Amino acid sequence: MDPEKKPDVPKELIEFIKTYPRFIIAGHKEPDGDCVGSQLALRSALIRLDKEVTVCSSGPFNRTELKNFTDFFITIPDDVSSINVSGYINSGVILLDCSGKERTGELRNFLDMYPYAIIDHHASSTHPRSTLQSPVYVDAASPSCTLLVYKLIKALGLALTEDEATYLLFGLCTDTGFFRHLTEKNNEAFEAASEMIACGASPKKIYKIIHGGKSLSSRILLGHVLSRIESYFDERLLISYETLEEFSIFGYQSRDSDTLNQLLLSTEGVEAVVIIRQECAENCTVSLRSSDKINVAQIASSLGGGGHKNAAGLTTNGDISFVKQLIIEQFKNIMS
Repeated sequence: MDPEKKPDVPKELIEFIKTYPRFIIAGHKEPDGDCVGSQLALRSALIRLDKEVTVCSSGPFNRTELKNFTDFFITIPDDVSSINVSGYINSGVILLDCSGKERTGELRNFLDMYPYAIIDHHASSTHPRSTLQSPVYVDAASPSCTLLVYKLIKALGLALTEDEATYLLFGLCTDTGFFRHLTEKNNEAFEAASEMIACGASPKKIYKIIHGGKSLSSRILLGHVLSRIESYFDERLLISYETLEEFSIFGYQSRDSDTLNQLLLSTEGVEAVVIIRQECAENCTVSLRSSDKINVAQIASSLGGGGHKNAAGLTTNGDISFVKQLIIEQFKNIMS
């Protein structure tokens, strides 16, 4: 396939949607705005096609910008018996913004009984096929999953509602850093955003949802993390951390990762930023961000995580000191 040619919405995906009267729309655990926006926009569109739709997520909805969307979601449907009637499966599953069922957390085992399709934009994704799985819709060049859902809604012959446009623009703005990560190759995203705005989505309101409403404690925690920055490889790599004690005091709600990463990546000469967070005694979560030069998704994948070229993450066993050395060794292969 021509690398510059964008994949079309698969006809098989359209047929998959036409086949089932009911759908479970699932996203990855620890959802972000792109995942949530994709799920809610597709839910709205399928309901307009007279489908019964349940949106599921294992959560947690720890990000400040997601607090107004949590009531739409349940962890696992409680009406399993009515979904699978007399051995006839009358429901399909659509996985959004993730490579497979293993990324859905508590939903994983529940979803095994249903045929499913995948819509995703992660370059590190692998998509195994099975007799129950529809062809997938994957475009690693797409800046967000919501952009793929936008194309799907159009391919279904629907015009965007104001709510759908808002969900889609919310997700697009989340994954593009409000468009600052886009390049001259992403004109399609701006064209789609223009249509979303024409349909009633407000960039001003979405910016306030994403960047407003931060607590004072989030600014205090930001100061702690900034105060212990360490630089490596001639200040091309910056690493900091959040301790287990800070996590117990401030919790998830006080994190403002986007502001932190933006501040650090704006430092002259910095090519990558790593933030290690000790959330329990046994393991740490790690977020990795980079400028154009470094592919942090490769580093995350090598340690069991994943993501995009310039934004990735992972969870691994060990304390902060151990994980930091692990990360430094990975960057040494690239930066030395």
